[in-house]
Amino acid sequence: MFYLIVLFVIAIYYYATRNHDYWTKRNVKHVPPIPLFGNHFRNLLGLKSIVEISSELYNKYPDEKVVGYYRGITPELIIRDPDIIRDILNVDFVHFYKRGLGRDPEREPLLKNLFHVDGDHWKLLRQRLTPAFTTAKLKKMFPLIIQCAEKLHHVGEDIVSRGGDCDVRELMARFTTDFIGACGFGIEMNSINDENSLFRQLGKKIFDRPINILMLFFLWELFPELRNFLIVSDPKIESMITEIVASIRKQRNYKPSGRNDFIDLLLELESKGKIVGESVERKNPDGTPLPVEMEMDLKCMVAQVFVFFAAGFETSASSTSHTLHQLAYNPDIQQKLQDEIDEVLSKYDNKLCYDAIAEMSLLDMAFKESMRMFPSLGVLNRVCAKRYTIPQLGVTIDPDVRIIIPIQAIQMDPQYFDNPKEFRPERFKMDEVNERKKYVYLPFGEGPRACIGLRLGQMQSLAGLAALLQKFTVEPCAATQREIKVDHKQNVVQGVVGGMPLKLRLRKPKI
Repeated sequence: MFYLIVLFVIAIYYYATRNHDYWTKRNVKHVPPIPLFGNHFRNLLGLKSIVEISSELYNKYPDEKVVGYYRGITPELIIRDPDIIRDILNVDFVHFYKRGLGRDPEREPLLKNLFHVDGDHWKLLRQRLTPAFTTAKLKKMFPLIIQCAEKLHHVGEDIVSRGGDCDVRELMARFTTDFIGACGFGIEMNSINDENSLFRQLGKKIFDRPINILMLFFLWELFPELRNFLIVSDPKIESMITEIVASIRKQRNYKPSGRNDFIDLLLELESKGKIVGESVERKNPDGTPLPVEMEMDLKCMVAQVFVFFAAGFETSASSTSHTLHQLAYNPDIQQKLQDEIDEVLSKYDNKLCYDAIAEMSLLDMAFKESMRMFPSLGVLNRVCAKRYTIPQLGVTIDPDVRIIIPIQAIQMDPQYFDNPKEFRPERFKMDEVNERKKYVYLPFGEGPRACIGLRLGQMQSLAGLAALLQKFTVEPCAATQREIKVDHKQNVVQGVVGGMPLKLRLRKPKI
């Protein structure tokens, strides 16, 4: 019996430490891993987000180009060097086309979306969805954005009448939810006026990580052998979105309606039948890519709608509210922005429009500076698809090794942005941007997997900020904290504990 116990303990130890010599063999600096957990223990328990952990390690090893990490028994590599980042995201993309965030899309259909899928499905979806975000399409959407932005005036006046204190993160989340409803689905969601609307509650539910979901993620990341038996996503969310999309398809008689919104694009793709393209994963004997195809069926449509809604509202709500938070503590900059908004709008009968927003250069710089300090996505993820040697180091990594690019840590590094905690929009004047090291500002990613909705998200965010600052000034209130408190349970989009409370004041009319 004693020998059996010893053998059992040895077997468990071997299981819990296999691969934990991966970075030692490659002479890559890393924190010694804990059996079974690796370096991932705090994240698994929701004590530290992966953004915070990667920032800690980034700062712990200032002289290294890369730092090793273990997510349980899986080796990962944190990239500190901008030139290596360039190669991974762009130059050697064929080795790193996988994002590695998805699970089994057949068992969790919502993950069959552009953000989560990899390989051929990603390539086919990307090339077919790109037309939704052309300049012409954005201009056609803009009147819908203006309708949502103007609602902010009425809601803001109501907030002021009740004292002015409000959670601007919640306010901007309701604005972006309405915008996505109008531009994505052709639905009047009215989340701005109703904080308990169905779609606002859906948005909260998507990013909620209750204890049962945390436990499933815990098992998923530590025990690869269990993954075929685990479903991590909430089936209620899938059911709700499927019902919405099915209803809209039926209302439109299963064909484009002429609204030029996101659902119309998907219906157009569905009407064309199979999506056909060249494989990014498989090749013929002569090296040419094999042809591949996929169906734009209801499940695939629902998955794209899910990510359009989820990614769109949460990232924009985060970026706009953080911009307002910074402006509340920098009233001189806020005044300059308001002066610019007044000056530009005076050319357009004091009404927001596409061309007016495009002229607001200081507002654009302030938004980018806010995204530098607190990017919605604090890290980028990639997975090595085939054996790769890092040219700058001579270090070879194997397929399935995960890559972490610590966006927030890089964007707060004083060697790239002097005095990084200072909110200074002038950093994004064109001459400074041109002189700066490339691949150190990455809030929307770079390369073939950069955010497809970048321009739409920026346009909608700037319109919301312009609408609010046109009528109101933001100030700290009694509940405001200078340093925002990060929600460590969220790992993809950065969350905030307690929201972002500020005070709205009506601007005094100019004499």
